[in-house]
Amino acid sequence: MFFRSEPKWEVVEPLKDIGWRIRKKYFLMKIKNQPKERLVLSWADLGPDKYLSDKDFQCLIKLLPSCLHPYIFRVTFATANESSALLIRMFNEKGTLKDLIYKAKPKDPFLRKYCNPKKIQGLELQQIKTYGRQILEVLKFLHDKGFPYGHLHASNVVLEGDTCRLLDLENSLLGLPSFYRSYFSQFRKINTLESVDVFCFGHLLYEMTYGRPPDSVPVDSFPPAPSMAVVAVLESTLSCEACKNGMPTVSRLLQMPLFSDVLLTTSEKPQFKIPTKLKEALRIAKECIEKRLIEEQKQIHQHRRLTRAQSHHGSEEERKKRKILARKKSKRSAVENSEEHSAKYSNSNNSGSGASSPLTSPSSPTPPSTAGMSALPPPPPPPPPAAPLPPASAEAPTRLPPQAVNGVGRGALLSSIQNFQKGTLRKAETCDHSAPKIG
Repeated sequence: MFFRSEPKWEVVEPLKDIGWRIRKKYFLMKIKNQPKERLVLSWADLGPDKYLSDKDFQCLIKLLPSCLHPYIFRVTFATANESSALLIRMFNEKGTLKDLIYKAKPKDPFLRKYCNPKKIQGLELQQIKTYGRQILEVLKFLHDKGFPYGHLHASNVVLEGDTCRLLDLENSLLGLPSFYRSYFSQFRKINTLESVDVFCFGHLLYEMTYGRPPDSVPVDSFPPAPSMAVVAVLESTLSCEACKNGMPTVSRLLQMPLFSDVLLTTSEKPQFKIPTKLKEALRIAKECIEKRLIEEQKQIHQHRRLTRAQSHHGSEEERKKRKILARKKSKRSAVENSEEHSAKYSNSNNSGSGASSPLTSPSSPTPPSTAGMSALPPPPPPPPPAAPLPPASAEAPTRLPPQAVNGVGRGALLSSIQNFQKGTLRKAETCDHSAPKIG
């Protein structure tokens, strides 16, 4: 459909997998009237951070060819529809800054060029200073215009002699994810597109200095560099303190000794006019992109906390501690239960002994001890003596009241039993119940 409406372009060959994005395609192009010139067509679908309306999105894409800056690679043609965008640029035979670092051919696939480099070597100090200053100038220009970028890396920088130029300004309009998103999404202080650009610049500076990207971020210690001024910039963007406290501004980096003495020789005046309405749309889209980044960072932070807690509680040392604590707790509860049971048993014994002390059996030969009597309540007073009953027979035993069994009268009872004499008993009179009663 594109070539039906634009008949002057012609495809030379597809450039398969020269980029790292799966859903972005590249084609080598030419103009029918100028067959010797080579151009590159890039075609990409929309990404998850596309927050512009379709109308604003298409207007901004078509504005990109009007962007003129000495350190931005110019767009020859740009168009867009509801689901994708198509841009055409001149093809650079020298390739990108990453091709220069890795000594690679621009047309080769991405994995073949960069995943197993034959020689690792960084750039010279003057190249680092010049390229770094030019890239920072572009970032400051875009930030002043309110144009979000967030896609700085070595493959998005084209070299033309001693000048480097930025590529793919359209990526932020398309809402595509950044190359370093998996890195800066872990640090909650990197939550604006300006700070994202500074963080990505730190990665790019590391790759220009050492010929390879850092193994992990944050970087604890930096290898020897051509100048301590390079290490100072790297520490301000990739160290633990920088990732924890936040990134410096682009203006602050331009004032550092590594870049402050670099002289720019270009005389081209930057130009990029954005209508006020589209500036407001860009501002709202930028806020939405940053809000989604903050939410993603929050989720990653919560997941990392949960993972650390699970690994801590699941460790062998913590398991042993929990077993020891559980064993101590069970022993403590067993001791408490035993003490409670002993207390209940002691209380029941005390109440039982106090109730049975007045009912001691008369046959018990051992009188109660005086020590025990002091703790017991005094015995009740003996009841008044009952009227004597006539004995039923000579052999009938003398019945004593139960109160005589008390510990106080036990000696008298034993004495009366020992001194009992049968002869002192009076003989009982017999009555004849068969005789009739007279009258």
